[in-house]
Order: sequence, then C-alpha cells, then structure tokens
Amino acid sequence: MNSALEVRRRITLEDPNYQRLASRHEEYDQRLEELRARKYLSEDEQMEEVRLKKLKLALKDQMEAIVKRSAH
Repeated sequence: MNSALEVRRRITLEDPNYQRLASRHEEYDQRLEELRARKYLSEDEQMEEVRLKKLKLALKDQMEAIVKRSAH
C-alpha cells in the first residue's frame, strides 16, 4: 500500500479534480492571509473570514477523501 504522502503526490500530478480543489484551497488561504494582515476588519470582512475558513476546511475534507479513495 502506498503511503498517504505518495498517494497525495501522485494525485496532485494526475487528478484534475484534486488539482482544482487544491487551487481553490490556495486561493482561499491567500485571501485569508490578506485579511489577517489587517489590523482591523470590518463586519463584512469578519464574515468573509469565517466563510473562507469553512470553505477551506470543506475543500480539505474533499481532498482527503480523494486521497483515501486512491490509497486503496
């Protein structure tokens, strides 16, 4: 059986769906970094931060499910 790291590397190179999820995850992470760099967030920005964290976590869960399916 392949290690999770090996499976993740292979999927990153070969699976377009995984690549799309990873790209969106990175986009959300970059936006969160922009928000974290601010000293003050408006109410809308605070809501965006919470929303992005939830979306990012959901993407990570989807990515992990792909890795688990591919490991078998």
